[in-house]
Amino acid sequence: MMVDPTLAEMGKNLNEAMKILEDGRKASEPDADRRQFSRSSIPGPLQGDGQDVASILQLVQNLMHDDEEEDRPSHRMQNVGEQGHMALLGHSLAAYISVLDRERLRKLITRIASDTTLWLCRLFRYESGSAYYHEDDREGLLKVCRLVINTRYEDYSTEGYTVLNSRQPVIYQSATCRPGLGQHLCSQLGLPLSSLCTVPCNTMFGSQHQMDIALLDKLIREDVETGKLPLLLIANAGTPGAGHTDKLGRLKELCEQYGMWLHIEGVNLATLALWEVSSPVTAATRSDSMTLTLGPWLGLPAVPAVTLYRHEDPALSLAAGLTSSQPVEKLRALPLWLSLQYLGHDGIVEKIRHAVELSQRLLEKLKTLASIKTSGVVSLSRIPPISGGSLRDLLGSLILSIVEDELNSPVVVFRFSQETSAESSGGSVEGYFAGEREVLDSLNRWLCERLAQLVPASGVDIVELEDEGTCVRFTPLMTAAALGTQRCDVDLLVERLTELIPVLNCTLRLRLDFREEVYRHSALSYIEDLNWPGLGAVRYEPRIEELNDSKRQLEVEKINSELLVKLGELDADLIFSTGLEFGPEKDCIFIGMATEDLDVAELVDTIAALGRDIEENGRLLENMTEVVRKGIQEAELQLQKDNQDKLMEEGVLRQIPLVGSVLNWFSPFQSTVKGRTFNLAAGSLDSTEPTYSMKSQTGGLASPETPTSSAKRLPGQRLFRREGAGGSDSHSETSSVGQAEELSMERFPQPTTPTPPSPVPDEAVSVVPESPETPQRPPTQENGEVGTQEGVEEEREPVGQEAPVEETGR
Repeated sequence: MMVDPTLAEMGKNLNEAMKILEDGRKASEPDADRRQFSRSSIPGPLQGDGQDVASILQLVQNLMHDDEEEDRPSHRMQNVGEQGHMALLGHSLAAYISVLDRERLRKLITRIASDTTLWLCRLFRYESGSAYYHEDDREGLLKVCRLVINTRYEDYSTEGYTVLNSRQPVIYQSATCRPGLGQHLCSQLGLPLSSLCTVPCNTMFGSQHQMDIALLDKLIREDVETGKLPLLLIANAGTPGAGHTDKLGRLKELCEQYGMWLHIEGVNLATLALWEVSSPVTAATRSDSMTLTLGPWLGLPAVPAVTLYRHEDPALSLAAGLTSSQPVEKLRALPLWLSLQYLGHDGIVEKIRHAVELSQRLLEKLKTLASIKTSGVVSLSRIPPISGGSLRDLLGSLILSIVEDELNSPVVVFRFSQETSAESSGGSVEGYFAGEREVLDSLNRWLCERLAQLVPASGVDIVELEDEGTCVRFTPLMTAAALGTQRCDVDLLVERLTELIPVLNCTLRLRLDFREEVYRHSALSYIEDLNWPGLGAVRYEPRIEELNDSKRQLEVEKINSELLVKLGELDADLIFSTGLEFGPEKDCIFIGMATEDLDVAELVDTIAALGRDIEENGRLLENMTEVVRKGIQEAELQLQKDNQDKLMEEGVLRQIPLVGSVLNWFSPFQSTVKGRTFNLAAGSLDSTEPTYSMKSQTGGLASPETPTSSAKRLPGQRLFRREGAGGSDSHSETSSVGQAEELSMERFPQPTTPTPPSPVPDEAVSVVPESPETPQRPPTQENGEVGTQEGVEEEREPVGQEAPVEETGR
């Protein structure tokens, strides 16, 4: 078998290049070397001799992974398998084939285009169709609109836009279409926005994400009566948000009635390749055109989207741009041609079936979870009252079964919504406090982010729906092939969701308790931030009335920042932060998600006590400068007085160096000048006599141990736990007021009789007083000798007798 050496070399180089790029993330080169290489690769003059392929691939690798940091979790990249390599090889082959001679190129691209179109039409049951391959998934619809305009306006090719003035064209789209799609069409076609008509969705029967057909019929009739031309209708086989399918059969009949073009798009079109297809999606095969996005469905990178359409005039298709006379443009189908052959019919169907089974598996498990609601469920409250309860129940069951069959979509949308305790009312917890819709949206946003972090292979994302609000969306048809999602990932997703539901329930229930507890403290202000997914936010307000607004703001910012640090150092399960990055509230403390055993009263009391301590310490530091200055002046005056008294007591002879030493040798002098200590808190000078009297009694200095709250808790026990929560937490304190008082006493211990005072350095001692009021035994050898001054020592004597002064040889 002959093989083109160029094709063989191309395949070999592609395999080597993919291996280098895929192994680049696992390379063990130092980060410094990689950053240095990246800095050296700043665009500049081209090198004269050029670079080899390995160097260029190394540059590409570093540019791809240069922004990755060690402390940042790496994003999960698409799993490029063998079928992905075939798609990438198609782009390389397209460049190589384009240099062939014209005749050989024409034969090759005709075969590629015809084969790919035939396979897609058979695979998705679209008979007698043509295909247009495009990079932008909106471009196919744009070309179809040009085709319809050329068809409905016969003189458009010669007269241009002037023929549109006779009858203004109208394009109809559902309210659940992709945002900005209609505006993009009008902009590219040169039509005014008045040519775009958005049809609302159902409000009574069926899904709230399906187009209201009765209202669409009314709008079309009104446009026809005003002289407008209904041109095209855009329907959904899987809305971008919830994945619901419009009633395509009814819409097709309506389009045939008014001579309109029906275009369908959506993720549910992928299920046409399966053996068993739901009836709403099967009606898509009768449409005039539909857009398929095979890249995400099959996990194929860089393959074009395909728009299948039916039209008999090739000249109009050429004028609209759906076909091209340039052979090179037809090579867009080459990557898809290679990938479809590699996967085969069974491989394509298996990928789509696997994604649908994942959705069904998740949906079945979600129905067993409390507080989780899935999109598309119809309640009897939406059915209008009918005379006779049995008839109403019968109609409700019939409508519910029909709607559930229509909403059989591979897209699963669910959200957390806590149920009310009053089941008899039939309502829900929504509305029991103002702004609960926003709170639930924030909690569901947090839920989706946590699930995406815990189970990255699931590919869940956030979707905003008009009626339901913020929801979690699972779309395996768009993510499973790229991420490699398996059944075990779905089971793990449900397991993690089951663990997070109690946290969401507790947080939502304790938000009101937290607000009420904050209102009990005058120094705390409750911050209402409905977008915060947590217990709530609080701000400590200092009790300083004489400050102006600017200084008070600075003081509030300082205290709350220190309070946040203190709370973060506590041994608790809660998370304290400054809130959302771009949130409106500043200088406050946001408390994260809560658990069942959280003691809200203890938490709020602790916040208030810590804030009060920080405020009092701040005031002490503000006055410290003046206190220290006055204390130093008083100490200097006292030292001068003590020196004068000492001089008067010792006499002049003892001040002479040589004479004083001899005199002190023969006749030691005991001074009556007492030592002094400087109390920073009180700003006063105190005598050291009580200190050393107490020291002599206790037999040595021992550093006092400051009691802490951990001494009252069992090992491993966390703060803010209610009594009876289970395990070691059963010994936690129950009284919030008592807890705050104990915390304040622990931070500021009160001196008692058996508690030794703070130690004082020996250098501060000038004279050891002789006190007969200390009938304790002298200190032992371990404690050392306590009373020494200028070489004078005390010998151990019997209890009750004074120790005589012994000369040391001076």
